[in-house]
Amino acid sequence: MPMRIGDAIPSFEGATEWLNELQETADDYVNGQPTLVYFWATSCGICKDNMPKLQELKARYKDRGLRTVAVHMPRYEADTDLEKVKATIAEHCIDDVCAVDNGHKLKEAFLNEQGWVPVYYLFDAEGKLKSRAAGEFGVGVLTTALEKMFAAKASEVVTA
Repeated sequence: MPMRIGDAIPSFEGATEWLNELQETADDYVNGQPTLVYFWATSCGICKDNMPKLQELKARYKDRGLRTVAVHMPRYEADTDLEKVKATIAEHCIDDVCAVDNGHKLKEAFLNEQGWVPVYYLFDAEGKLKSRAAGEFGVGVLTTALEKMFAAKASEVVTA
């Protein structure tokens, strides 16, 4: 069964490698911050096609506190080639901290039983799941969820 709205963000323990430098643990990095976690793979064409739209979306909300964590989840043996992962990160300008999940521990923790890529998980500042979307239209669903989440956050500031 996939994660449900309101579920807590899982721990990032179990990643086989971390890329794009993280000065603290991923769990500390996202603690108390709205967070987007997305799974991708070097062999996933839709993941690569969605990257420019995802980059635009991240840029729009970064200054408002959105943290992002990429998770490279291999689907095939060839996807476990770390040099290929690094090359894809460079080619597609993935500037997020990136977990490599060769052991599928994060896939299990996020209840991504089907092994979907791309799949996007949006958590609020309390670490509760607000939205989950997958596939080629996932960024569109994510856009709507981010607009709602940050509009609600803005109205909380105004009324406080």
